[in-house]
Amino acid sequence: MSELEALKRVDALLDNVLPPPRVRARLRLAAGLTQKDVADAVGVQRLAVVRWELGQSHPRRPHRDAYAHLLQRLAERFPHAAEPPKGNADAALR
Repeated sequence: MSELEALKRVDALLDNVLPPPRVRARLRLAAGLTQKDVADAVGVQRLAVVRWELGQSHPRRPHRDAYAHLLQRLAERFPHAAEPPKGNADAALR
């Protein structure tokens, strides 16, 4: 594998890193979206989004890719909502 291919693979991994569950919900709320809005956009049931935001489950491909992309775009538009809650060191590590 060339160095360029390795870098592309690393970038792909980083693009799909999800923020902590609480931040996911904050991003959605900052945009004024409902869990149903997110579910419809990603192609899952609303209950899946509920579980993702509670940290009870994690999205799998291809839904993970779409959800990660959505969260990344929301974080760009609402950077204040993308910050982990203050006072909770564990949240920053998830």
